Amino acid sequence: MNDLAELKTFVVAHAVSQGLPAGHYDPLLARIRHDEDGVPGSWAFEWSALADNLAAEGRSLEASVHYTMARFPFVDGPARARALERATGEFARWSAAHPALRSLDVELPAGRVRCWTTGLDAGSTGDAGDAAGPRPLLVMTGGIVSTKEQWAPVLLGLAELGFAGLVTELPGVGENTLPYRADSWTLFPALLDAIGRPAGTADVYLLALSFSGQLALRAALHDDRIAGVVGAGAPVREFFTDTAWQRRVPRVTTDTLAHLTRTSADEVYPAVRDWALREDELAALRIPVAHVTSLRDEIIPPGDARLLRRLVPRIRLLAHDDVHGAPSHFAQTRLWTLLSVLRMHGGNAPTRLALTRRFARLRYADPAVRSAA
Repeated sequence: MNDLAELKTFVVAHAVSQGLPAGHYDPLLARIRHDEDGVPGSWAFEWSALADNLAAEGRSLEASVHYTMARFPFVDGPARARALERATGEFARWSAAHPALRSLDVELPAGRVRCWTTGLDAGSTGDAGDAAGPRPLLVMTGGIVSTKEQWAPVLLGLAELGFAGLVTELPGVGENTLPYRADSWTLFPALLDAIGRPAGTADVYLLALSFSGQLALRAALHDDRIAGVVGAGAPVREFFTDTAWQRRVPRVTTDTLAHLTRTSADEVYPAVRDWALREDELAALRIPVAHVTSLRDEIIPPGDARLLRRLVPRIRLLAHDDVHGAPSHFAQTRLWTLLSVLRMHGGNAPTRLALTRRFARLRYADPAVRSAA
């Protein structure tokens, strides 16, 4: 069973990112007394019970969000397995009203990758209204505990920015059946191959949150189609090599990482030690990189952000005085990550200016916030 106090702490960033206010989730969390599988008062039962009510009312997207919280942090029994199945089913039901969203299955030798996409078959439009070929592509992935359905609604806003989009999951998470291992960075080139993204066209941007950020940085060293990487709370080097830090990592993170890598909690950190990005690899990144870091992160050591700052030539950093996932600064992070993608790509000057002004209003209205841009 999971540590219940940790579940209640670390689910907050995910609840906030899904638009759930504290007044909604606090009473629900108060009803949860244990983590036994499918029993009243348990994690999966209480989240799922509310999700069942929302689904019965036809509120499919809200139901999907609550089922997703019910399977948090990973499927470890029948109750969470049902929650994941219902989460994906309700999201698919909601997507039927949004024909711009399309599902995509990519079959690879090691497993199946399920995605949500938009605009892959559309050309971009220049300032003069002339067709200019395929749109630039934004690929979005979450970390070791978040599913594609949490982020897929973002796709609906990409068309007006001139982007196509694809959202999927880290290997082993949600419906992604690929194993999570040292070569999991090949997920990104494989997806680009599967959708026919031509070699030599550097117009793909990876918005890779948390642990998928490490995969994105490594993929960028190997695939010249990747024109920029935006991340948040990514492990880079010290997370994988600092044994003293690893002893402080929350149990829910260690257990989830062990589950995904098919090891035990005692074996997982030696198993992933060689996943660390070397200093020469970080220095070899020639694309723009933007990264959000939390100054009180309980999961990612502060040395990883320092390494990015010191070694990556074209780095922009944003620091929040917050914990992992920066739940108190979600609106700022959302604006800054989108703005970072637009800066990397160029164009969209009016939109970039508007987003910059909105970000500044949010950022500098809070004197407790510190920036390391």
